[in-house]
Amino acid sequence: MQRADRRVHEDAACPGSQANASEADETGYIHIARSPLESLGSLGTPGSRWPPWLVDAMQDPAKAAILSGGCAVAVTLAGISIYRRFLRRIPNADSVTAAMIEEKRKIVGVVTRVGDGDGFRLYHTPGPFWRFPLKLRRVPTTTKELKNETLSIRIAGVDAPELAHFGNPAQPYAKESLDWLTNTVDGRRVKCQLLRKDQYGRIVAVPWLCRSVLPDKPLPLMMLREGVAVVYTQGGAEFGPWGLDKLQAEEDEARKNRRGLWGGRSVEKPGDFKRRVREGSEEAATTVKLGKKRSWWEALGRWLGGKT
Repeated sequence: MQRADRRVHEDAACPGSQANASEADETGYIHIARSPLESLGSLGTPGSRWPPWLVDAMQDPAKAAILSGGCAVAVTLAGISIYRRFLRRIPNADSVTAAMIEEKRKIVGVVTRVGDGDGFRLYHTPGPFWRFPLKLRRVPTTTKELKNETLSIRIAGVDAPELAHFGNPAQPYAKESLDWLTNTVDGRRVKCQLLRKDQYGRIVAVPWLCRSVLPDKPLPLMMLREGVAVVYTQGGAEFGPWGLDKLQAEEDEARKNRRGLWGGRSVEKPGDFKRRVREGSEEAATTVKLGKKRSWWEALGRWLGGKT
């Protein structure tokens, strides 16, 4: 039987191979494309389509060992980088590095406690193993388990009415603001963009309420819309991705509609309240100090007068 003028040439003898390319080369042979595994198996054999330098390296045992070692190191370093970036937990504010702040890293966690109207504690939950169906880890619930394991978050761009502290009275609407924030975020998943550390060791961050399908909800804007906080404009103020004008517009809208704290007859912003309380405390301390000095002089005068 006379053979056909055009013959089929397979790059690898493998039963079941399918031709993905049917164009003949100048010799009249039709090249049948290899599967990825077939191509990998042919590495180092003549006629393979791998880069010549790689074929040469794999044929030399010394070069092959160096190449394999380099690949192993690269894979290891990549794994470490992925773990540090996406899987390692940040236990507390001391573990937040300058690099994280500089890149304004976003982290996700669960709120374990709300301390006041503009701050909460966040338990960082990186990776996919904290939720169904891959839930292999759990968020601690006891005070002992959570000790030194949460980040103190100060919500950026807003200032809520002051609670009673250090013997000072609470500001009007402070409890309502605290209750609103507690009902909104306590036990919920929150995404925080880290911005800086403040003088109290807290992490100033922009938080969003996480949602599975719909876009995450920006917490600072929600607070301003509901009238449970005002725009924070004092030293070190951070306004997040929206800027001061957007935050101010939300506050103005709440004031116009007398929502939340704006429903009162006269509203004192938290910054003004803290300043007034601080000045009052300093004045009271000065009065007490002068009173003590005066009492010493009076006592000395009475003693000298009685003695004469």
